[in-house]
This record gives sequence, structure tokens and C-alpha cells, in this order.
Amino acid sequence: MMDKLMFYYSYSFVRYSFIVGVLIALSSSLLGVTLVLKRFSYIGDGLSHVAFGAMAVASVLKLTNQTLLILPVTVICAILLLRNGQKAMIKGDAAIAMLSVGALAFGYLLMNVFSTSSNISGDVCSTLFGSMSILTLTKGEVIICAILSTVVVVMFVILYNKIFAVTFDEDFSRATGVKADGYNLMIAIMIAAIIVVSMNLVGSLLISALVIFPAISAMRLFRSFMSVTIFSVILSVVCAFSGMVFSVLAGTPVGSTIVAADVLAFVVIYVISVIKGGA
Repeated sequence: MMDKLMFYYSYSFVRYSFIVGVLIALSSSLLGVTLVLKRFSYIGDGLSHVAFGAMAVASVLKLTNQTLLILPVTVICAILLLRNGQKAMIKGDAAIAMLSVGALAFGYLLMNVFSTSSNISGDVCSTLFGSMSILTLTKGEVIICAILSTVVVVMFVILYNKIFAVTFDEDFSRATGVKADGYNLMIAIMIAAIIVVSMNLVGSLLISALVIFPAISAMRLFRSFMSVTIFSVILSVVCAFSGMVFSVLAGTPVGSTIVAADVLAFVVIYVISVIKGGA
């Protein structure tokens, strides 16, 4: 098994996929704790559908670098959703649901009307649930992912205290002079960037799993924000790496395998927490 893995790892595109997988797992899990605690986890799902719609438009326009369109559109939608908040005529959860379903339907419609592919269903399935396309990443795509992931990690570390304050008591943070709306906006932009770079790894429908499962699992064992965040990052990276190893060796879909690893880890941690609580 190790010989087979080392054989695959000798290829640069396989090394690229592992680098991107670990970076995405790291950055998504950092924001996952905040999004779950603030009950913003569904934003990730909604924005992933927006990214799918933008990708369909980019495909129709035959853009060589689809990220140049997908990233700005996803970020703009994240900003609009967050800025409207409770003051909007359409409340946050309803707005996310409408945008999510609308973008998904619009993207699928475009792919059917304008696509020149002979296997539209296969293309859509691969985009939504992920495929082995993570193994065809170019060096340029890896660099873009590395830059975006680095920015997310650095911003989280620098603004850790502010994010902590906004996460647990937004009203008190505003009262003490913290610009909560600005930090919420920054969180939305960062999660939008992560979603865009994650599409090649797990597909647009499974991205939320990378954000939610590690955070929920960590919360079963730890109580402090820092402990939960650190364990969430470690667990996410381990699940992503092990999932990709199994995917390469067994030939299973990368995204589904990583999510399955996250689900399995959650089940194990849940059992441990129940036993620990009953002891």
C-alpha cells in the first residue's frame, strides 16, 4: 500500500492535490467554529450554490480562468446577504434559501441550454459532488489556493480577539466600540473565498461539510473557543489527508471520501463524548 501511495505521490499533480486539500481543510475549519456558533453555517451552503451558478456562466462565456468571475460574484453575494441582515424585507434565512435555489436552477439551466458537452448530467454531478478533477490542478491554481488560504489564516490570527468578541456577544461588542458589521462582513468574504477554491475538491454541494463537521465534532469534546478551534483544525486536516489517501488508493470520489471521513470522525467523537459524560 505504501509503495503504491509513494508511486502516485511521485507525480506533481498528486502532490498539488494534497497541498490544496490540506490548505482548504485548514482555512475552512478555522471559520467553521465561528459560523456554527453564530448560526451562519447555512451561508456556506447558499454561497456554494451561487458559486455553481457563476461557474455555469463562466463556462458559457468560455473563460480560461473561471475563478476571475466566480470569486467576485460569490463575494458580492456574501456581502449583500450579510449587509441586509434583519433590516431587509426578506430575512436572512429566506434570502439565503432563495439565492441558493435560484442560483442552482439558473446554473443548471445555462449548462443545459448552452453546453457543448455530450455528458451534461455527468458534468453537473461532478461539479455538485466533486470528482477526480482535484488531481488535474495546475500549478497556477495551487498558487491561487495557497494565497487565499494564507490570507484567511493570517486574517483570522490577527483578528482573533475581535472575531471571538463578535462571535459570542455581538451587541456587547458594538457597545464597546467594535465594528461588528465590518468583522461579520470580513468573515463572509473569507468564507466566500474558501468556497470558491473548494469547488474542485468536494463539489459545491459538499463544501458545507468541511465547515460544519470539524467544528461540531470539536464542540463535543472541548468548551473553550481556542481549544475548539485548534482541535477543529487538526481534525479537519487529518480527515482531509486520510480521505484523499483512501481516494487515491481506492479510486473513490475525492469530495465524498473526505466528507465520509469527517462523518466517521464525528460519530467516533460523539461516542467518546457520551462515554466520557456517563463516566
